[in-house]
Amino acid sequence: MAAPPEKTLKNLSGKWVMNKTLSDDTDRILEMQGVGWFMRRLIALATVTLTVSEYEKDGYTHIDIEQVASPGGIRSTENRTLDWEYREHTDKVFGAVKGKSRWVKLSDVDDDDFLKKGYDDMEGEHVQSYVESMGGGWTADQVWGFEILQGERYYVRHVVVRKGDDWKLARLVYDYQS
Repeated sequence: MAAPPEKTLKNLSGKWVMNKTLSDDTDRILEMQGVGWFMRRLIALATVTLTVSEYEKDGYTHIDIEQVASPGGIRSTENRTLDWEYREHTDKVFGAVKGKSRWVKLSDVDDDDFLKKGYDDMEGEHVQSYVESMGGGWTADQVWGFEILQGERYYVRHVVVRKGDDWKLARLVYDYQS
C-alpha cells in the first residue's frame, strides 16, 4: 500500500514492507558488503518488514527500526540518532559497523546525484545515513524520502555502496502496512 499523506520523514512510525517489484535488486550490493550466497538467497526470497519508531529525545530525532526478513526470522536493529555523530554497532548481517545519521537538505549531500534525485519534496529536509564497515572495506550512504511511483507515493531509500573503486546503486521502496 502506498504511503498515506500523514506519513512523512517526521512521522515514519509504523510498519513498512519492502516492495520487491518497485525496489532495485540488492544482490550485488549485499555481495559487495560480504554477505554470503546463502544469506543473500534468504533475503531475496524473504518479505522484509521494518517496524519504525520515531521520536524526539534530548533535542534530537531518534529513528529506531527493527528489520525482520521472513521466513527465516533474520532480525536486525537499526537505532539512529540524527546528530551526525558516529556510533558503533554489530549487525547480524553486516558485522561490525559504525554509522551516523542526520537531517539534510539535498543540496548539502556530497555524494552521487543518485542520492539527490526523484523525491516528491526536493526542497525539504531528508534523512541521510552513512555507514562504514569496520573490517569489510565498504561504505553505504543512504538518503531517505518519498517518491511518486506509478502514480502512488512511497517511502524510499536511495543507497550507494562503495568498496575500493567499485560502487553499486539501489533504490529501496517500501509499502506502508500499518
